[in-house]
This record gives sequence, C-alpha cells and structure tokens, in this order.
Amino acid sequence: MAAFQLPRFSRAELLFSSKSFAAAMLAMYLASRAGLPRPFWALMTTYVVAHPLAGAVRSKALYRFCGTLIGSVATVLLVPALSNAPELLTLVLALWVGLCLCISLFDRTPRSYVFMLAGYTAALIGFPSVQTPLALFDTAVARVEEIGLGILCATLVHSIAWPTGLAPTVLGLLDRTLQDARKWLGDLLQPAGRRTDGEPQPLAADRRRLAGDITQLRLLSTHVPFDTTHLRWTAGAIRAMQDRVAALTPALSAVEDRLLALEQAEGTLAPDVTAVLAQAAQWLQEESAPGSEPEGDAARLQSLQLLRRSIEALGATPPSAQHTPWGRALRIGLAGRLEDLVEGWRACARLRMDIDEGLKGALPPRRTAALGSRVLHRDYGMALLSALAAVLAICLCGAFWIVTGWPMGSAATMMAAVFCCFFATMDDPVPAIHGFLKYTLWSIPVSALYVLVLMPLVQDFGMLVVVCAPAFLLLGLYMARPAHFMAAMALLFGVAGTLAMHDTANADLVSFINSMLGQVIGVVVAARVTRLVRSVGADWSARRIQRATWRELGEMAGAAQRQGAQGDAYAVRMLDRIGLLAPRIAQAGSTIEGVAANDALRDLRMGADIDVLQRVRVQLPPASAAALLGGISQFFRQRGRGRMDAARPANLLPQIDEALSAVLDARRVPSPASRSAVTALVGLRRNLFPDAPPRLAVPGQGAST
Repeated sequence: MAAFQLPRFSRAELLFSSKSFAAAMLAMYLASRAGLPRPFWALMTTYVVAHPLAGAVRSKALYRFCGTLIGSVATVLLVPALSNAPELLTLVLALWVGLCLCISLFDRTPRSYVFMLAGYTAALIGFPSVQTPLALFDTAVARVEEIGLGILCATLVHSIAWPTGLAPTVLGLLDRTLQDARKWLGDLLQPAGRRTDGEPQPLAADRRRLAGDITQLRLLSTHVPFDTTHLRWTAGAIRAMQDRVAALTPALSAVEDRLLALEQAEGTLAPDVTAVLAQAAQWLQEESAPGSEPEGDAARLQSLQLLRRSIEALGATPPSAQHTPWGRALRIGLAGRLEDLVEGWRACARLRMDIDEGLKGALPPRRTAALGSRVLHRDYGMALLSALAAVLAICLCGAFWIVTGWPMGSAATMMAAVFCCFFATMDDPVPAIHGFLKYTLWSIPVSALYVLVLMPLVQDFGMLVVVCAPAFLLLGLYMARPAHFMAAMALLFGVAGTLAMHDTANADLVSFINSMLGQVIGVVVAARVTRLVRSVGADWSARRIQRATWRELGEMAGAAQRQGAQGDAYAVRMLDRIGLLAPRIAQAGSTIEGVAANDALRDLRMGADIDVLQRVRVQLPPASAAALLGGISQFFRQRGRGRMDAARPANLLPQIDEALSAVLDARRVPSPASRSAVTALVGLRRNLFPDAPPRLAVPGQGAST
C-alpha cells in the first residue's frame, strides 16, 4: 500500500495564496468598517480578479469595475421602470444578458470580460431587487462600492507585495515564437534535411506550435499595458512584432511548397537554387548568433547585400533552354518569398531589440502600426446561439419563479445567467458546467459548517480571519494551478456565496437549503438549455471554422482592391484559426472528415497570394485578371456555403497559365510588380492545382514546356 503523501506547493503558489487571502481580509475589514451591506461581495471580488501575474490582476480589475458599473447602470434604468411587469422585466434582463454575452464573444480577448460582466451583473443585482425596486439605486451603488473596494484591495496587494511581472512570461513566449519560426526556416534552408522522395521534412508540430504561440501571445499581451515593470512601455512593439511573425508564416509555408514543386518539376534542386539556400542558411546563422544586432557590423551588412543580390539573380533568371517557363516561374516565386522572409526576419529582430530597449526604460520607436485584436477569428453564429441559450435559460427560471412564487427563485435566474456566460467560449459547455456543479455540491458540507456552526461563534474580526484562513488559504493554493483552478473556484464560490447570507441576517437552515436549491436549479437549467441550443462537437466547429476561411477567401478574390494591411490581417486571423483547429482535430481523434491541417496552411498561402495579386493586377490584362479572380471567388464562395465537393472551374488552370505566360514574356522589362505577380500566380497554381503537370498550358498554343 502506497504511503499517504501531503501535496507539495511551490513558493509561488504559497505567495499567491497568501496575497489573495490578505487582499480578501483587507477588503472584508474595510467594507465592514465602511458600513457596506454585503462585505462578503468585496471578499469574493478579490478572488475573482486574483492572478499570479500582477499585470493580469490590474487589467482584470479595470475590466471588472467597468463591467460592474455598466451592469449597475443598466439595472437602475431597467428594473424600476418594469418592476410592475415581472414577465416583461425578466425578458428585458435576459435580452440584456444575451446582448452583452454576444458582444463579449465577438471580442475574444481579456477585454471581453467587460461585456460579459456587464450582462450578468444586471442579473445579480436586478433579480433580487425585483421585490424592493425603491431600494434598487442604493443596492446598485452598494454593489459598485463593494466590488470596487475588492478590486482596489486586490490590485494594491498584488501590485505592491512581491509583484510578479509579465516580462518573463511574455518575453519567454516571444522568444519561443521566434525560435519556432527560426527552426522552420532553418530546416527549409537545409537541403540535406529533406527526404529522398523530395517531400519537405515533416514540421507539422512546429507549425502548430507557431500558430498557437502567436495567438497565445496576442491574448496575453492584452495585459502588458497594465504591467508593473517597464514592459508596459513596449506594448506597441510587442503587438507589431506579433503581426510581423504572423506575416512570416505564409512566406515560410510558400517557400516549402516552392522547393517541393522545383524538385517535382526538375527531379532535384538545381545548383543555382541550392547555392542561394546555403547562402541564406549562413546568413540566418549569423543573424541568430548571440549578441548580433539587426543592423549588424560591416561584415554582416555585406553578407546581407550579397544574399539580396543572389536572391534577385535567382528571380531574374532569363529565358533559356535550361529552364522551362514553369521552372523559371517557380524560381521567381521562390525568390519573392525568400525576399519576404529576409525582410520580415530583420523586422522581427529590430522590434525585438526595441523591446529590450523599452525594458531599460527607453520609449521604443514606432516602427509600424499594429493590427490589434480586431483581426482574430469571430464566429457570429455561435455567439448568437450562445446568447439565445442564455436568454432561454433565464426566461425559464424566471417563469418558474413567477408561477411558483418561490422566494429563492431569484437565485436560480442569477445562476442561469452566470453559468451560460462563464462557459460560452467552449464548443460543448455542458461537461464544464456539470463539473462546476459537482464541486459546488461538494462545497455544501463546508458551507454548512461555516454558516451554521462556525460563523455564529465569531465575535470580532480577528476570529473571522482565523475561521476563514484554513479553507481560503488552501483553495488559494489550488487556484494558482491551471489544472485545478476551476475546481478551486467552484468550491470557493460555494463557500463565500453562502457566507454572504450573514450579511442579510438570514443564516438559518431553511434559508441555507433554499439558497443551495436555487443555485442548483439555475445551474441545471443552464446546462439543459445549453445542451439543446448550442452544444456542438469539435468536428462541427472545425468544419465551421474552415467554411469561414473559404468565405473570406471568396470575398478577398471578389473585392475590387485590397490593401497590404488587410492581407496581414488575414494572415493573423488565419493563424488564429489554425490555433483553433489544432486542438479540435486532436480532440476528434486526429482526423475530421473534410478538414485537414495542411488545408489550413494552403488556405493561409492562398490568402497571401490573392492579396498580392489584387495589388498588382495592373500587370495582367484587365479581362484576364477579372476572369481569374472571379473564378477563384466563385469557387470559394460555393465551398463557404457548405458545398464541400464544389469543383474548381475547368478554365481556371488555363487562365492562370495564360496570365503567367503573359507576365513572363521576355519582351517585357521585369519590375518588382511583375515579379510579385508571378509569385502570386505561381502560388495560386500550386495551391489550387497541386497535381497539375509541371508545364504551362496556354489555350490555343498547346503545352509550353
């Protein structure tokens, strides 16, 4: 029989739990001395905004206070006007919760907490105040004061007492993202690392990690302006660097595809290609050396100039018998993407240096405007379904409350609102709701012990601290662990919520049982309605994400013109979708019918190529460009509408080949715009017709070899 071992906690976990408890007791003491009606609300707020990172605490504090204020104002405006019509009031409050939840799901950053909290705060304040509408304004003001006091105490304690800055976490994630991108690029530039069949060395894990890192960094960096260190001055540089790294990804994937196409067309990589790859690999090694700077010394600048000339020479391959038109087009496309990689990597290195300077107290220069979080993937349909589920659950609980006249019916409506909001970002929130309910039920014996046995013995604040310390300190230790956070929060909410019964002087057995029944009924109704209305599987969500990509590609191809910033936004959004697809594909057993990780990378490259082609379409005959982009737009619009088996237009490949032949015409003077057009057309041909023969087929002229 294995010996029983007590759990071990790290110093960081012990420190976090101690600071959280100190903030909670400080908030409780100040709220009691100020004569606020419900000091335990202030206590619960300190744990809601608690986080091991000080910057995250400060941002959550601001978002929570703003959300509470908005929700309180909405309650003051709605409840008194509709207190004589409980059915209408229930519907209006439910619609308010649904509207705020919908807006929060559109945001998909920590800022969404403002809108979510504005929604269910109205439910938390409004439903218990239905029977006393004349006291609603005082109640709303008291809630804002209590929550504001809890926020203030948590912010002060976590910011002053041994604060944990965001810098190690953010910079570590930033450097890991660069390392993943450098590893992918380094493997591409090493011909020896390729398999004998010509297919690039599999890097699927690195690609998924890179996409996940970029999305995680984008979400975490929302807290950077609130950090306690100089990192907050680098927020703009960090956001700009995220965009630059995201823009590297389609170029990396395109280089990988162009090298594979050259091997398939010519049997092996030609000496001119391998020479450029070796030179680029050497340059990358020098740039990645410790202590190297983006501007570099004279030797590095010379190496960079030589590399640029070699890439330009590869892209300026003249027509000859040695290279077919398709081989020449592939070289131009490869050279264009290599140029993008070189410039993108240097931009990332410069921004990384700016961040280091900002950590020393200097204000980083504004290299480029960041795209912000507005470019992340948004699922409007699922947001509306989540809002509908919240509205229906609140209305059902409200109807039961009105029909039965049950005094604790307000608790059921509040819990329905809270739980429909908490887990709305999940594909299937029901298992998480059931898990939270399980731990809430486990908290009942502890809550009963506190409410019915221990709290009546408390005579002063010192005794209250001693009584609360064992449970709250232990739960705080587990809150610091992501794997146990949800269970610890459920237990803590259960205990702290029932302790709040002492604020209203109704801490008796009957009130305790009614309160717990109200909470349980509200959670069960939220789970059942969610199951019926918006619970979906990982495969369904994955296919929906992919259809959103196809719709956007159709819109990009069908637009009159595109701008570079919009193309970069698509790259960021596509990487976000790859990050969303990866766990869903893994959850579905690594395969989903109609969805593949390689398809997402192909769509990522397609967006970059369409964007470039839109900007240089003047290099093509107007009729040819319109027909080509129109055919691409129609194809992706059909797939976006759910026609997974939509066939590519039969004349699309000849149109691409005709456009390529026109741009490759030897009589034309090559220009950067024409080379960009060739790069985009080669990408479209490879992405739409990967099995097409390695030669250009122009209608009326036969195959051009």
